[in-house]
Amino acid sequence: MKYKICVSGAAETNHCAKKALELSKEVGREIVRHNGVLITGATTGIPYWAAIGAKEEGGVSIGFSPAASEKSHIKTYKLPTDYFDVIVYTGFNYAGRNLLMTRSSDAVIVICGRIGTLNEFTIAFEDNKPIGVLIGTGGTADLIREIIKRGHRGPGRVVYSKDPKELVEKLLILVKKEKKVISPF
Repeated sequence: MKYKICVSGAAETNHCAKKALELSKEVGREIVRHNGVLITGATTGIPYWAAIGAKEEGGVSIGFSPAASEKSHIKTYKLPTDYFDVIVYTGFNYAGRNLLMTRSSDAVIVICGRIGTLNEFTIAFEDNKPIGVLIGTGGTADLIREIIKRGHRGPGRVVYSKDPKELVEKLLILVKKEKKVISPF
């Protein structure tokens, strides 16, 4: 069975580190190299570049759209459709999309980010999902350690790295432990 790994990050990337987009693409590639399927918010920026990387590596990319239809996805939200094998049109705007997307994933990777990324992180954190943070990419990702510390809720199941390959490998250790616990076989 393939692992479903969500990449969460800024759709608008002007505030991200210069290398953030290229690192996002490499994260998408690494997810595929490690038997994963990429899950994103079917949007621009960081998630889009992760989808490009996943497709370049020959993998599967699934997007969860805030829109209720393909027409709304393109015309109202102005979101892309290329580099996605499947787009799930949730019709739940961003907050509802974030909940469905995060809960549908085995783990979440945070790269750069803004408020929406923080929302996806907190959903994953509250659900005790494995979370990987690509540090050095700017935005929300570089604030996660401090947010967790000031949140006074324990460390969660969060791993950090500046390297996409190392991050995916560290994250999959947590995912595989969880899968062993819930598997009857």
